[in-house]
Amino acid sequence: MATLFNELRERLLRAGVAPRHVRRYLNELADHLADLRAEEERAGRSAADAESAALARLGSMDDLAKAMIEQRQFQAWSVRAPWAMFGLAPLLFLAGAYVVALLILWSGWKIFLPGADTPFVRIDGFAAFYFGAGRLFYFCAPLLIGWGIGFIAARQRLKALWPVVGLVLTAWMGGAAQVHAGRTAVPGGIGHIRMDFALWPSIQGNLFHALVILSLATLPYLIWRFQKAHSLSA
Repeated sequence: MATLFNELRERLLRAGVAPRHVRRYLNELADHLADLRAEEERAGRSAADAESAALARLGSMDDLAKAMIEQRQFQAWSVRAPWAMFGLAPLLFLAGAYVVALLILWSGWKIFLPGADTPFVRIDGFAAFYFGAGRLFYFCAPLLIGWGIGFIAARQRLKALWPVVGLVLTAWMGGAAQVHAGRTAVPGGIGHIRMDFALWPSIQGNLFHALVILSLATLPYLIWRFQKAHSLSA
């Protein structure tokens, strides 16, 4: 029984069924199988015969999988609209994270350095912790989003194409982002803070940063792919 459900789980996930629907469906099948087994045992069958009869009544692997795969409403959004999940959503999440990081920078500037021309000066005490938390969030945001992409891809047994697109876009945005802050350097902008996203030829100075982000963000996904390939070949 465990082998049947494990095989069915993998088949449904590879077909694009959302993990939450797979989990619910398998729980329902397990409950139904237990009821069928109990009926067979009440009919006088032995435990082994009752198990076999219950499995036969439950249906074949093809029938059980087909019942879920053919219903589009059970498919994950990563299968229905991969361009949105891996092309658009990571950039929106990263943009939101950068807005939060810039708010931390702006508020810390107003609180701890109200007379300074720029917040990028040497500080200590709680101010250093406050600005450091914002800086850590700023630099870690692309990695966290990249790990999220890898987690979704591994959890839903997705092929590599769209997850790789999402990882590359996230790394590019993380490497291309440039923050400028200063009353004289940024006379306009919001609170004298501006963020730019450099395109190709000016990104050459940040290319190494983008490659580091891509390497670290992709590592968990690559490990999962390696383990999956190893388990299939074993």
